[in-house]
This record gives sequence, C-alpha cells and structure tokens, in this order.
Amino acid sequence: MTQEPGELESLVRQRIRALRLAQGWSLEELATRANVSQSTLSRIENGRRRLALDQLVTLARALETSLDQLVETATDDVVSNPVVDAARGSMRWPLKAEPGVTVVRQRVTDPPPGNPTRMRAHPGREWLVVLSGTAVLLLGDRRLRIETNQAAEFPTMLPHAIGAEGGPCELLGIFDRDARRGHQRGEDAGKPDRTSP
Repeated sequence: MTQEPGELESLVRQRIRALRLAQGWSLEELATRANVSQSTLSRIENGRRRLALDQLVTLARALETSLDQLVETATDDVVSNPVVDAARGSMRWPLKAEPGVTVVRQRVTDPPPGNPTRMRAHPGREWLVVLSGTAVLLLGDRRLRIETNQAAEFPTMLPHAIGAEGGPCELLGIFDRDARRGHQRGEDAGKPDRTSP
C-alpha cells in the first residue's frame, strides 16, 4: 500500500500522540524531554505545524522509538494464514516484522523422551508459551515443568526436548532463524524432532 504524503503525515502525528499517551506523559513532559516548546508539540500533534525531519528524530528519541518506526507506512497484509505441516501436527506463521523468526503452534501428546540421545542441540534461541496443559522441557540435565500461561526461553545449544505431562498440551513457540534451521535439518534428515513446539 502506498501512502499519500498527507496520509503519512497524519499517521505520524497520530503515532506521536499515541506513544506519548501510552507513556502517560503530558504535552509538557514530552516537550521537555524532546527540548521543544509545548505549543510546538501541540501544533505538531494537531497538524497545525509542518513536520520537520530534525524534530521527528528528536521526538522519536524522546518517545524511546526509532525514526523508522515512527514513519513506517501501514500495510494491507495484517492478517496472515499459517503454513500447515500435517505430518508433524503443527502450524507455522512467519513473522514479517522480524526476518527469519518463525512462530509455531503445536499440540504435543507424547511425554518427553526417556532416552537422552533423543535430545538435540543446534545454534539459535527458542521461546515458547504453554497455551493449555502442562509441558515438560528437558534442558541439559534439567527437567522443567511449564504450566498453562507460563513461558520458557532458552539457547538451543543446550540439548533439549519437549513433551507433554498428564495429557496433551498446546504450545506456541518462537524460533529465531538459526533455531528454525536446526529443526528443519532434523526433519530433513528424517530424525524425529520432538523439540519443536
């Protein structure tokens, strides 16, 4: 979607105001942080003052964001569909905002492997949250129970495996590029991959 200059300016003004309010700051407080007058800031937010690049840089810094995020254009592709992997019983959503990051939702029914040789290690980092049930994360020599609404984040260079305890559990996992590659290599080699949430 291409934005007309007026539409983009309006969007940037809305973001400045929304970010200020999200921080709980008054016009006066943001003006002080950005080293601009309160009336200038008010006119910027209300569209009665032209946006200047140097002011946008200063405002972005004061709002604890980047200029890129402040002027980023809206996109039409807000809703996306998952890629379904029926063989593994999982769905995967690639995130557009973070290249190489993948989100996977999976129902896990089996307990974690009893044999430590079934644990895998590979470069990367993983994060998971248990949506329902109880998951067990084997991480090196540790056995961690993760209950509904609890999360875990770990470097995947530690040998790891994930299973269910006391019945099925639903997981939502986020993999960085290296972690996803490590799991795909295991899948491609025909090895069982019990670590992917």
